[in-house]
Amino acid sequence: MIKILDSTLREGEQTCGVYFAPENKLKIAQFLDGIGVDIIEAGNPAVDREIALAVTRIANAGLKAKIGAHALCRIEDVQIALDCGVSFLGVFFSVSHKRLQWDYNICLDRAIDKIVEVITYAREQNNSLLIRYTPEDTVRSPIKNVIEAATAAVRAGANIISIADTTGYTTPFQPNRSIYYFVKVIREELAKRELYPQIEVHCHNDRGLALANALDAYRAGANIIDVSVMGLGERAGIVDLAELLINLGDNVEEEKYWELGYLKDLYNLVSECSHIPISPHHPIVGKNAFTHYAGVHVAAIAKDEEIYQSLNPEIFGIKSSMALGIQSGLTAVELALKQIGRSEVAENKGIVAKILQEIKEITKRGSPIDIEKELPEIVDRYNIIAVLK
Repeated sequence: MIKILDSTLREGEQTCGVYFAPENKLKIAQFLDGIGVDIIEAGNPAVDREIALAVTRIANAGLKAKIGAHALCRIEDVQIALDCGVSFLGVFFSVSHKRLQWDYNICLDRAIDKIVEVITYAREQNNSLLIRYTPEDTVRSPIKNVIEAATAAVRAGANIISIADTTGYTTPFQPNRSIYYFVKVIREELAKRELYPQIEVHCHNDRGLALANALDAYRAGANIIDVSVMGLGERAGIVDLAELLINLGDNVEEEKYWELGYLKDLYNLVSECSHIPISPHHPIVGKNAFTHYAGVHVAAIAKDEEIYQSLNPEIFGIKSSMALGIQSGLTAVELALKQIGRSEVAENKGIVAKILQEIKEITKRGSPIDIEKELPEIVDRYNIIAVLK
């Protein structure tokens, strides 16, 4: 069974301008726990005291998910994380030649010594702690360096090796540049050393391929996939939680493990707290995700919604709807009139045609008709009662 690590509260808060107050972080964590997320990465406590407070509250909230903290590869940062009472610790340190030389001014051997020192320390403090080591920018680092660092990390006590596509570099279309390749190679090389950590992937969306790469990693046998609500994160963000869950569920019938009915409320909460609106075209949770507009679409779904829907919105606690505008047909107007309790008007084909023409003119303003508010006004303008008499 694939595990989901949600990083809305850590990676998501690295979105420009986003700040989650501690009380909102707890609410978000509770929603994630209700959905069935396996690991909630609650933040990097060393960054700010308030973040440490929020991580501590979440870690002590009695949630079923493992609560994790992110930390630089420094003993002091790890200790701050452990003091929050987390059950999962993520430590990251790059092993690319450029970062080792330019940022740290050390060689690979010294970097590995540092990684081992920190992971050993964390393991000594808590033998049941789930520890992840991430070679930052894994996929653009020399694979030899990654294997050496990962080998040392697992031997020091790491349970998980995370393959970080830090810049959204991988693509399913080039075999030696695919996340599939890295999952397979790293797992096989570690197995040769009789090391069998869980393999995690962290896919950024710089090229718009985060979801495709995450599914490619799943196909390769990855154990854990990182996500965030709304795909929030640095630059273009990471894999979107809702999109991953529905694709995994659709492909491998695992949706029964997740309470997808919570997604809409969770996304609304994160959108409100982050001050970032949900795109109307966002799959599953967007305003238009299950809204039908064009005349031929509305006429068809009036008979059978599956004609123009491959997802059942009821899984998410949502109902299909329709919109009225320049693309609408007579069937849409008739259905909308019945929706507002004016079935008698819907039976008058001549009036329906006139209403449709007015709707088309009004919506040239660039927005659809509000069925509950504007349609009754349009009906009244035609003095329908008098006409029907």
